[in-house]
Amino acid sequence: MNFLEHIMEITINIPDSIVQAIRLPEHRIERDIRVELALSLYQQEILSFGKAREFAGMGKYEFGKLLGDRNICRHYSNEELQQDLDYADHQ
Repeated sequence: MNFLEHIMEITINIPDSIVQAIRLPEHRIERDIRVELALSLYQQEILSFGKAREFAGMGKYEFGKLLGDRNICRHYSNEELQQDLDYADHQ
């Protein structure tokens, strides 16, 4: 069975003066804004780790490392801890 994921398109209008002030090559602006938004939404506990990294287009390790580099605390639930402990016990 093939399930199609519903995608909501959201457009953010950014004035040219702001885009021109962003000190990044043009090809990096959209991706970097997505990453920064994902980090912010995660830090505010609006998105989970998994959804924030998915939105940022990053793997678990890469996103986790970026959180550490930015000194953003990982929200680690008791359930996640137990899953990790169970996994470690079986290795």
